[in-house]
Amino acid sequence: MMMYSLWCGINHFSKFVLMMFFLIIFLLSCHHEASAALLHGRNVLLMIADDGGFEMGVYGNNRCRTPHLDALAAQSLVFSRARTSVSSCSPSRAALLSGLPSHENGLYGLHHDVHHFNSFETVRSLPMILRENGVRTGIIGKKHVGPGSVYSFDYEQTEENNSIMQVGRNITRIKLLVREFLATQNETQPFLLYVAFHDPHRCDHSNPSYGHFCDKFGNGEPGFGHIPDWKPIQYKPEDVLLPYFVPDTPAAREDVASQYTTISRLDQGTRQKNLGVGLVLDEIRRAGKTEDTLIIYSSDNGISFPNGRTNMYEPGLAVPLFIKSPYDLARRGELTDVQASLLDIVPTVLDWFDIDYPKYHILKPSQPTSLGGKSLLPFLRGDDHAESDAFFGSHAMHEVTMNYPMRSIILGERYKLIHNLNAPGTPFPIDQDFYLSPTFLDMLNRTLNGRPLHWIKELSDYYFREEWEMFDLKEDPKECVNLHRKKKYREIFIELKEKLFMWQKSTYDPWFCCVLHMEYYWRTLKDLFALRCITGNFEDSDNFVLRDWYYF
Repeated sequence: MMMYSLWCGINHFSKFVLMMFFLIIFLLSCHHEASAALLHGRNVLLMIADDGGFEMGVYGNNRCRTPHLDALAAQSLVFSRARTSVSSCSPSRAALLSGLPSHENGLYGLHHDVHHFNSFETVRSLPMILRENGVRTGIIGKKHVGPGSVYSFDYEQTEENNSIMQVGRNITRIKLLVREFLATQNETQPFLLYVAFHDPHRCDHSNPSYGHFCDKFGNGEPGFGHIPDWKPIQYKPEDVLLPYFVPDTPAAREDVASQYTTISRLDQGTRQKNLGVGLVLDEIRRAGKTEDTLIIYSSDNGISFPNGRTNMYEPGLAVPLFIKSPYDLARRGELTDVQASLLDIVPTVLDWFDIDYPKYHILKPSQPTSLGGKSLLPFLRGDDHAESDAFFGSHAMHEVTMNYPMRSIILGERYKLIHNLNAPGTPFPIDQDFYLSPTFLDMLNRTLNGRPLHWIKELSDYYFREEWEMFDLKEDPKECVNLHRKKKYREIFIELKEKLFMWQKSTYDPWFCCVLHMEYYWRTLKDLFALRCITGNFEDSDNFVLRDWYYF
């Protein structure tokens, strides 16, 4: 009888546990459905150019024809002071999708092939967070980040399962993939669609026949294929508008003319019709999602020219950025000079979907992860009080052989400090794409033959830099005069350096302990050895130094 009673008790308890299990599953399901229902009516289209600059009318270039991007900008809030936190393809995209600088998310250099860099496996990326909250995610085009467990999308058509030329430059193929994504979309489920163009990136040096910027790909000529939705626009070298950081030479002008052609292809990929929707945007309209989709356009980094991509100078960091909201109409077509960063994309999208950033850590429980960016949505409503006063940049390398770590800070859009950790002595590395370009080869030949570069600096200054570079962006926007040794700016230099060190420490920068304080510690150790020789007591001082080294 006792055994029977015991069995009944266990049986009742098992039933209770089972009922509670199903109740929890039910509640979680309801919560997921409620979250999705709550988010219904809100979507995001994120379009990113590859090495895209300011070659468009909205930013003052009337030579490169971009009527469709200009039309989208006219319906958006346009940011004139947006930057990437790192000027390199994979690191920039990982920072954009994680909301964390490259030294914190762990993706230090290029992801593909022998470079093989990946973010830490514990990073919580934007697509991961959105999926957990009932938002469907898709990517079309250039992914260029890893590991797949961190940067996984529900729908993927990228270089990992396609030709990058087809999914990144063939605007007709991109259009059809957008249509496919939307056709398989649950009507009540919100989505984020990330369209990552491969234009106007320089052409792979293994495909030189397509032109310097793959500007001949799909142009209809024999051997180059045909993109039905593209009508190629050819530009004359003498007609291009050269940025101040590009040498005014025939070779550079020819290079820029090729770049313009691929920018026009990208522009037609966002072709506007009627009320400003077409190709990619027209597919959004066809699906009935225009009135509930936030549209963001930007680039991963600056253009591939001297002072541009892979640099911490403004041409490498500055990127176009405009955002169109279907709800906030007051500032459409307006240009704002508030400071913005690609690290702001994650908090902006999470804010749009009303999703909180999760609490977690990447490496140690004592190092909680937090977003350093801000939501840009308040600016669309006219609230400029949310502006931050400092921008931070972090670069480790581009290709695996290009180890040249740099950190930077811009305070109040006035003073800028760059820390070149490997300088002086180590030459600045040049990436393969740019090294083989007409512009750079011409610069090399001119330097070797003693001919003028028609540039803002000499090539030797470009290669060999000082450890600290400080600029007054108001008085010296071209960053030609290094101020860090001038007594007049000593206090500002110290302030910038201290704020930069504090940011590195707060974001767990592994480079923070490598070079920054070596001189300080050598001085400290020398003093300690001198102290030991005098007193014979080294124990307390020794422990102090080891603790300081370990925790700073």
